[in-house]
Amino acid sequence: MSTANNVQKVLNATISSLTTVVPIKFDVLSPSLIKQPYEQREISVLIGLIGDMKGRLIVEPTHGIIDKIGLAMFGMNIEGEMAESFTGELGNMIAGNLCTILENDELTLDISPPTVLTGHTKFYGFQQAFKIPVKFEDGEVLNLLLTIDDES
Repeated sequence: MSTANNVQKVLNATISSLTTVVPIKFDVLSPSLIKQPYEQREISVLIGLIGDMKGRLIVEPTHGIIDKIGLAMFGMNIEGEMAESFTGELGNMIAGNLCTILENDELTLDISPPTVLTGHTKFYGFQQAFKIPVKFEDGEVLNLLLTIDDES
């Protein structure tokens, strides 16, 4: 199967996974292609993808979004070190669910443990990435990035 088909499957499954995991209403905006470096605003989680395709999934919420998701899921505010831990777990839930969805589409992926990055950070090490902005009702935006490693 072509890389383009696999990328489309992963993008669709990522959106589906986010819809399943996040119990807050949001709109998925138009994806775009970006080049390195990517500049993170506040916090993100990076998860490696290996198997039928190689790349990385980066989930970049804001602290406000993390707090709102935690409140919706657990009925409590998520702040400080707990926000960092929850960001990693949120990425893990999204990526794990993504892999389950893709199995039904006959695409096998495994994930690495989540790596949480905080502060203003620049990401390098990819030629291009697909960025999917996800806008919540209050106007805050969570960015999803999917980088694809060159197979050659």
